[in-house]
Amino acid sequence: MTAPYEIHRGTSPVILAFPHTGTDVPPGIADRLNDNGRILADTDWYIHRLYDGLLDDVTTVRATFHRYVIDANRDPAGVSLYPGQNTTGLVPETDFDGKPIWKDGQAPDEADIAARLRDFHAPYHAALAAEIERVRATHGVAILYDCHSIRSHIPFLFEGKLPDFNIGTDMGKTCDGAIEQATLTVVEAAQGYDSMLNGRFKGGWTTRHYGRPATGVHAIQMELAQSTHLQTETPPFAYDAAKADRLRVHLRDILLRIEQIAPDLKR
Repeated sequence: MTAPYEIHRGTSPVILAFPHTGTDVPPGIADRLNDNGRILADTDWYIHRLYDGLLDDVTTVRATFHRYVIDANRDPAGVSLYPGQNTTGLVPETDFDGKPIWKDGQAPDEADIAARLRDFHAPYHAALAAEIERVRATHGVAILYDCHSIRSHIPFLFEGKLPDFNIGTDMGKTCDGAIEQATLTVVEAAQGYDSMLNGRFKGGWTTRHYGRPATGVHAIQMELAQSTHLQTETPPFAYDAAKADRLRVHLRDILLRIEQIAPDLKR
């Protein structure tokens, strides 16, 4: 079985997390997916490629398993991040369009979910927590930047078109205001793009769980509309190098700015 995570250890105070770029689905689980599920449509396509090389010697932690195995950015207790709104759970039963992803009678039961928590979700978060603690011990502060993407139009989840940059800090609770402001400054000045702070996406479980500014750990989520870097948001979900290169300029600016802020955030 593929290891549930990949780590690159760096010396920067910034950590990049990639909970949803993995496409590995073990055979015993893949056999239970229906034809719709096997498309793996809800992958955060190419996000680890998009951020690659933007910040020198940054630490990265990437889940290799697909979110249909188990969602690494959901509360392990199964509590909804957005009560009262359509969303997908710890182990999704549907895709982002509300369509079933499992064969009839093959949806995961409680035992399946417990096994996947043990084998995938817990190891990924143990690795991420260890890197956060290592970076904080080195710098006196750690800034977790959680990297995501999603289709720009998903009526099941939100109305209209999603902004290009969607910043989540749980209404300012998960990071120092200077980090939030630095990120906003870049995206609001980025010509040809629109942005939103704490709109439909306020930060997932990763951001909310680890972001504790009083302890020296700051977390911010960036959810990018996939129209900013894909040729098409439908299969084959091809990477658009020209779009991506334009976008990477702004992402690099964000990461450099928040890295420069880090020394001022020491407790």
